[in-house]
Formats: sequence, C-alpha cells, structure tokens
Amino acid sequence: MSERPAPSTRDAYKVFRTIPTRWLDNDVYGHMNNSVHYTLFDTTVNCWLIENGLLDIYGGDRIGLVVETGCRYFAEMGYPDTITSGLRVGKLGTSSVRYEIALFRNDDERAAAEGFFVHVYVDRTTRRPNPIGDRLRTALASIS
Repeated sequence: MSERPAPSTRDAYKVFRTIPTRWLDNDVYGHMNNSVHYTLFDTTVNCWLIENGLLDIYGGDRIGLVVETGCRYFAEMGYPDTITSGLRVGKLGTSSVRYEIALFRNDDERAAAEGFFVHVYVDRTTRRPNPIGDRLRTALASIS
C-alpha cells in the first residue's frame, strides 16, 4: 500500500472563497458530514465560473457535466467553523477540465480535505462533448 499523501497548504491554490458552515452541516457524530464537502466543492467551482462570466446557468450553449469526483479527508470540520476553499485546475483537456479544491478550516494552513471533480463540457441540448472555448480556456489556464 502506498503512503497517504500529506494535505496541501494554501499556497498550492490560486483562487479562494470563504464559506461559513451551517448548523445543518454537522452530523450525529458532531462533525461536518462527508456529503457537505462535495457541496462546498461544487459551490467553489460554480461561483468562480459565474462570477467571472464563464457560466450562464440559464441560457448558455455549453454546460459542464460532472463525470468523476473524489475526496481525501485529513481533519474534521464542523459548525461553527469558517471554511476557506482553494481552487486550481489540475488538468485541462479539449472538452474537459479537472478542478482541484481544498477546504481549509478556519485559519489552518493545511487542508482539512482535498477533492476534485472533472467537468466535461457539452452542448446544452445534445449533451455531446463540446470543445472548451477560448475565453473559458484562458481563464482556466490562469488558475492552473
């Protein structure tokens, strides 16, 4: 069995977002439920895309579908922590991108969790892969 990788530090990420935890994020064990991590990943990526004018969730011709996802957990988080998510692009393909996201608890320098998901960009109507456009590609490359 290979050695478990150490959590990344904040300087490994390009873009950050502060997200407060909510009372309902905790589970019966007193920490943030694992499913919440994926919600935070999705929020981090989609907010960045929308805020940069790269995703029109209602009328854009191209949308990103999640085809793969994963997460490593290093430390507990929970309400009332404040989470800082870090975002970077790990791999940029013709019609796909691998987003890598870290979740940092309060002021911690090491990630409490690190995850990824892969978007394949498709035509909204046909759901067939569609090459990433120049504007989106440039923006994604800037956080690689």
